[in-house]
Amino acid sequence: MSTTRIAVMPALARPAAYLALTKPDVSFLVVLTTAAGYYMGSRGPLELARLAQTVFGTTLLAAGTSALNHYLERGSDARMRRTASRPLPSGLLTPSQAFWFGAILAVAGTIYLVLGAGLLPSLLGVATCVCYLGTYTPLKKRTTLATLVGAFPGAVPPLIGWAAARGSLQLEAGILYAILFLWQFPHFQAIAWMYREDYARAGIRMLPVVDRSGEATFRQILLTAMLLVPVSLLPAMVGLAGVRYFFGALVLGLALVQVCLWAARSKTNVRAKWLMHATVLHLPLLLGLMVLDKISR
Repeated sequence: MSTTRIAVMPALARPAAYLALTKPDVSFLVVLTTAAGYYMGSRGPLELARLAQTVFGTTLLAAGTSALNHYLERGSDARMRRTASRPLPSGLLTPSQAFWFGAILAVAGTIYLVLGAGLLPSLLGVATCVCYLGTYTPLKKRTTLATLVGAFPGAVPPLIGWAAARGSLQLEAGILYAILFLWQFPHFQAIAWMYREDYARAGIRMLPVVDRSGEATFRQILLTAMLLVPVSLLPAMVGLAGVRYFFGALVLGLALVQVCLWAARSKTNVRAKWLMHATVLHLPLLLGLMVLDKISR
């Protein structure tokens, strides 16, 4: 290997490590749901500048929260195979670097949201960060209810978008919140089932760790997926969406339930992985249908 290549690799590894701290896949879902919440809450001509400011501020805050989560969970990450290569366990970054990086991003995101989107969206964002880091993260080692607790702050992003568009929260915003709240259970429990041995190794009490048979895990997956079907139809019931959305959401919801049933029959890691992919596909399609329905009306 040439001297030039050896010198370039560390230079590229450091920015990549900082990027990994922000959990881009998680941040993408936060941005997606925030933008959808803003659009569905907007009235009249869409204010693209305000939408961009809301999304950017939320992205900064979400990235900072993820980096601080890396800092808090560095010990657990070092004991799990799937996370051992993360920036802190691998030694690419120090805990101090991760902490200050996350803190700066979180503060910058909060300030940006106040200035660009308003006080209410900023307060919602800060509450999400505090609840995620202060309750969900520590509870993961104490109780299987951590997933339930984490679902509350996890469903807040559409409220941030809605609040930025309207300046207040209405019933329709609560429906968007409920959709995302329920969606998290089949998504995260599928992941938890796939990596249950890793979680057990790190002492994290996810439901599949204590539920060795998988009966309780897949019962929860099925129950929340079935509840998601009628809840996802509510936007059409309250006038937030129309008939086309109603039938599209019905098809998507029933399809997700079918995948959950299919995964529950054998409870294999392979089927849990397919279920996880199905949930990742389901949410953007559902929100996309909602947005397209509003555009076409």
